[in-house]
Amino acid sequence: MRKGALVAGLLLLFSGSSLTAAENRLETVTVTGTRYEQPLRDHAGSLSLLSDSSLELVSHTHIQQSLVRIPGADFARGNGQEYLPSLRSPVLSGAGACGGLLTAEDGIPLRAAGFCNINELFESGSEIAQRIEVVRGPAGTLYGSNAMHGVINVIGPRVEENRGFSIGLEGGPHDYVRTSISANSGRSGSHALRADLSLAGDGGYRDASGFDQQKLRLAHRHDGDNLSVTTRLAATNLNQETAGYVEGEGVYRNGRLSRTNPNPEAFRDARALRLSSQVEMDLEEGARLSLTPYLRKTEMEFLQHYLPGQPLEENGQRSAGIRASYRTDPRAPWQLIAGLDAEYTHAFLLERQDIPTQGSDFLRETIPVGKHYDYRVDALMAAPFVLANWQVNNSLALNAGLRYEVMVYDYDNHMLAGRTAEDGTPCDFGGCRFSRPEDREDRFENWSPKIGGIYQLAENRQLFFNLAHGFRAPQATELYRLQRRQTVAELDPEKIASVEIGLRGEGEKLGYELVAYAMRKDNVIFRDADFFNQSNGETKHRGVELALDYALAEDWQLAISASYAEHRYRDDRLLDGISIENNLMDSAPRHFGSSRLLWQPTAQLHAELEWLHRGSYYTDPQNLHRYPGHDLLNLRTRFQLDERWALSARLINLTDEAYAERADYSSFSGDRYFPGEPRALYLEIQADLL
Repeated sequence: MRKGALVAGLLLLFSGSSLTAAENRLETVTVTGTRYEQPLRDHAGSLSLLSDSSLELVSHTHIQQSLVRIPGADFARGNGQEYLPSLRSPVLSGAGACGGLLTAEDGIPLRAAGFCNINELFESGSEIAQRIEVVRGPAGTLYGSNAMHGVINVIGPRVEENRGFSIGLEGGPHDYVRTSISANSGRSGSHALRADLSLAGDGGYRDASGFDQQKLRLAHRHDGDNLSVTTRLAATNLNQETAGYVEGEGVYRNGRLSRTNPNPEAFRDARALRLSSQVEMDLEEGARLSLTPYLRKTEMEFLQHYLPGQPLEENGQRSAGIRASYRTDPRAPWQLIAGLDAEYTHAFLLERQDIPTQGSDFLRETIPVGKHYDYRVDALMAAPFVLANWQVNNSLALNAGLRYEVMVYDYDNHMLAGRTAEDGTPCDFGGCRFSRPEDREDRFENWSPKIGGIYQLAENRQLFFNLAHGFRAPQATELYRLQRRQTVAELDPEKIASVEIGLRGEGEKLGYELVAYAMRKDNVIFRDADFFNQSNGETKHRGVELALDYALAEDWQLAISASYAEHRYRDDRLLDGISIENNLMDSAPRHFGSSRLLWQPTAQLHAELEWLHRGSYYTDPQNLHRYPGHDLLNLRTRFQLDERWALSARLINLTDEAYAERADYSSFSGDRYFPGEPRALYLEIQADLL
């Protein structure tokens, strides 16, 4: 009998208990749906929230551990702080994957438009966040390029009215240690200041792996007459020793081999700095104006250990932008939100190889030592948008919106154009692998509409629907980091159209949201058999998602986040002579989710048993290879000793299950895996000293 089935039986057994009031879901205040505070009951779409209490209990060492509580989210954890995203999508990887969803902190995207990084959430302050809000499904009207499958918005901690100082010390296996410090100045006149610091180190559960990570966040708030200004500074630094895939069918089940690291030389160093100042002004007749100028800087170096020759990549970007919006009185029957997003970015990328390529004559001759790419890109993005809400009557509310976005790239190649080595020497076998375009300019324009509505069935029960559009401008690396005979990447923006309908409500004992959706995605970017970047892929996505909170008794509660989805190819590409049309997309389990049984016998004690389920999935587009899926149990508890001191414990992978965080199939190496962490105990002590 599978562990998952056993846990499901236990949860059903508990459902016969008496009940108390469930969480007040509909009145939960969010900001990501419209950029302004509003209760969830006013949002016509799927929006999930991870509260401060949930984040405190999970106390994630990797953000995937918290995001498993979001319906539709199935992030695949890599090694260290790396991951591959999945939100109403398969696990996104390879060409076209980066930028499939938008990640932000306090509403500001973590990366500049057109310059995403697949792992960019490790640059957020998720470990010290007040909450995390997730828009599930396209959000192009308000957020523009990259918000195709959704938006993940990390909301930083509030600047408090009163003075405070707290510290947390945490330890775990593999030399894991984390220190968290928070300080509030308290209000002095119209001013208040807050500082948060997180310092983490991990020796890694695989050979020659681990990381050191530091995150600092400063916030200052000024409140005046009809005016508030919140200025935020965020800085992160990551130094990671990276473990690569282990190869061989089912090798993740081997306790010894799963801990090995075939790439002990691999590493990733990343730094990020962000500064923003959010100015909000209350105007006449209930209107509000919001202006948020910001600056952003990122730098990264990492060894591409997964490529022949293992070249080193260095990239970085400096950007400045503003997000401006105006909202009319939200109490009026008609409400209008209009605004402008604008951003300028200067970015660079350098790829070089220091040692000769190993392998066949073809690889050695076509992948030379020296620089492969060296370019700069200046980019400009501008996007006006408008969103209108109409309260038709007491039962029906409608909304509609539209965004126009223009993105311009100015590419400057700092090497010889073409397929030669750095010094101009031609490669054998028809030319070098790396192709560098001539200097050029590219321009992309997109319209993104939406329409939605909410129908109130009863005071605490409502239907909603949402027709939404998302898009993704081609990223700079897809346009200018070409291979083989391709000299120009003639790519179109990816586009996705979505329809969803949902039912949500709450009662004395139950809170729930049930959503069904269907999406079609066009101009999907991929790398074909000739190593050309193309944008003529097509996919379709359908699914059902459930979020449920159920009070079993006065001190027992059940929470479920469950998803069933099918993600399929719609185009007729041939891979190794096999058509993939209508095949299930690889790395896309049909069913996955989490269930939590919570026990709180007193105000001081909180315990949770979590069941994580991931169904089986194909690991190749041809649907010839499969990972069987897994079920995991986690146990967490927190005990408040007194007003100042608290103890927490987390036992991860309670049954010491052998599993893979990610399974993949490569035509070169066969089955390969990122093995999951074995059973691990983490202990934490927290103190509020002021």
